[in-house]
Amino acid sequence: MERTFSIIKPDATRRNITGKVINCLEEGGLRVVAQKRIHMTEAQAQEFYAVHKERPFYNDLVSFMTSGPVVVQVLEGENAVVRNREIMGATNPSDADAGTIRKEFAESIEANSVHGSDSLENAEIEIGFFFKADEIVG
Repeated sequence: MERTFSIIKPDATRRNITGKVINCLEEGGLRVVAQKRIHMTEAQAQEFYAVHKERPFYNDLVSFMTSGPVVVQVLEGENAVVRNREIMGATNPSDADAGTIRKEFAESIEANSVHGSDSLENAEIEIGFFFKADEIVG
């Protein structure tokens, strides 16, 4: 069993589709073992997305991720990192496969409803950023 990290982004929480997104994850074979709804501060978003600091979209990303509440989650399952990325679909919703979260729910390449870790190493870092060990109950 692997664990990965997921964020349901402000565009999805604003539209009240968090349950639909979670349903996709669960139907795809992942189990939510930790979850909380937060409003990310600017400092949190800047630190979390620091890897993108030199990229042209960084400031817009920080602004977007602090524009409303998000749901941060730890997901567990067989090949959780890869499975979550399959369920999410391509970053650009126009390139995403039918039935994926981004194809079904994204508004744009930025407002694409979900974030997911891209490796086990990053999953561990991202989980630790938002969760204490005793908050994960799976």
